[in-house]
Amino acid sequence: MSTSMYSAGPRLEVRFFLRRLRLSENVPFSVWLSDSIVTEATCFTTACSISLSSSVRIGRLISAQDDLNVDHLITRLLEVRGCRPGKTVQMSENEIRALCHKSREIFLSQPILLELEAPLKICGDIHGQYNDLLRLFEYGGFPPEANYLFLGDYVDRGKQSLETICLLLAYKVKYPENFFLLRGNHECASINRIYGFYDECKRRFSIKLWKTFTDCFNCLPIAALIDEKIFCCHGGLSPDLQNMEQIRRIMRPTDVPDTGLLCDLLWSDPDKDVQGWGENDRGVSFTFGPDVVAKFLNRHDLDLICRAHQVVEDGYEFFAKRQLVTLFSAPNYCGEFDNAGGMMSVDETLMCSFQILKPSEKKAKYQYAGLNSGRPVQATQRAGTPGGLQKKK
Repeated sequence: MSTSMYSAGPRLEVRFFLRRLRLSENVPFSVWLSDSIVTEATCFTTACSISLSSSVRIGRLISAQDDLNVDHLITRLLEVRGCRPGKTVQMSENEIRALCHKSREIFLSQPILLELEAPLKICGDIHGQYNDLLRLFEYGGFPPEANYLFLGDYVDRGKQSLETICLLLAYKVKYPENFFLLRGNHECASINRIYGFYDECKRRFSIKLWKTFTDCFNCLPIAALIDEKIFCCHGGLSPDLQNMEQIRRIMRPTDVPDTGLLCDLLWSDPDKDVQGWGENDRGVSFTFGPDVVAKFLNRHDLDLICRAHQVVEDGYEFFAKRQLVTLFSAPNYCGEFDNAGGMMSVDETLMCSFQILKPSEKKAKYQYAGLNSGRPVQATQRAGTPGGLQKKK
């Protein structure tokens, strides 16, 4: 276990039960405060025989067996836990490309609408804040100690989008049935071309690698159902969404269109001042009111919508009488906000608890010690149940 590098302040856990357990809406939350928390943070093979003239340059065909050792990659990505935040991880372009190819293959082998089983932990936007991603894993348990669902927006804005997305993809390859990634609006070429990921790929490797990531992102799943009671996506609801089969019919690979169901699932936002559907200040998709949330849950016999996409001060924020929750997992977002980062744990009974990473002190002094020092993380439910998290059909 790595050393704790930050002082995170008190830990706040708020627990609530979903309607499925038929508790009254008036039942108060139970709140626990403790002193401090540890807050540091198919094999893809291209094989063919080609006969070419000597005048043609033959490029080396990439094989994940040759270029990707996922265990070694994860080890290198985790070695920086004891270092100052921002330290880059040495990776080769070939192994990153192989990682993208293997991940893409896994994404396409699994449904676009994931059907998952609790227990698992759900995280919101990360946005290239790699050290904060490590802090989340320190708190929640590194895979396979816990099962995870991430809601998208892994790249852009932060300084280490490459380390962030590579660790997440590596865990997906290592634990494909216990680690899940949804697509966010920043996993789209037209967006991450502008907001930082393209420039980071170009500066550290090549434009070609950025295009490889684009091919991978175009195959990410879009939404998830947890025990048929919690609907998860990056953005929100869509006026075009009448049944779940519409999501299942979306074909991959696909770019994100400017309008329509896929666009809305990645871009829409709740708005307490709206009844029905309204204009979105982003200039994309819509906003939706509490009435839309209630109708959606009733129509599909669901208890909760869990989404990301917006900065919220406490790392999580309820909407529509606790029928929707927004998660945001990048504390001190962009170094400009004083927000906390939130992670939601869902246990087998669908009881949900929120773990909070308090924003770090801006002038914090970082500790350097052995990777085995520091307090242990909170005990978590171990993953690895037969068949993984995906529900059997």
